[in-house]
Amino acid sequence: QVQLVESGGGLVQAGGSLRLSCAASGRTFSSYFMGWFRQAPGKEREFVAAISWSGGSTYYAASVKGRCTISRDNAKKTVYLQMNMLKPEDTALYYCAARGQSDGSYYTPLGYNYWGQGTQVTVSS
Repeated sequence: QVQLVESGGGLVQAGGSLRLSCAASGRTFSSYFMGWFRQAPGKEREFVAAISWSGGSTYYAASVKGRCTISRDNAKKTVYLQMNMLKPEDTALYYCAARGQSDGSYYTPLGYNYWGQGTQVTVSS
């Protein structure tokens, strides 16, 4: 099992950058496929990015590709989401998630077994 705690959210102007972090506890972090999701008020939780256990493979939603970079440091048990050129439509609560034994696709919330509490990102125009 793994516990996840996100940080790094905040208020930023359009065009700015933020780096989100997700710190994990548990001895098997390096074996987990990790993802970032976001949820805006009144909307469903949506996929943002994901990274394989080794960091060798990364995946992005079309809406953030080219603006965001997901990475991980298994020694620090942390996964990151660097977000650049932020837009007002990026405003949401951002969640970190770990994929354990799941039949769901990596780009859907059902594909993940463990979730953090989220960190708020607000982009002003």
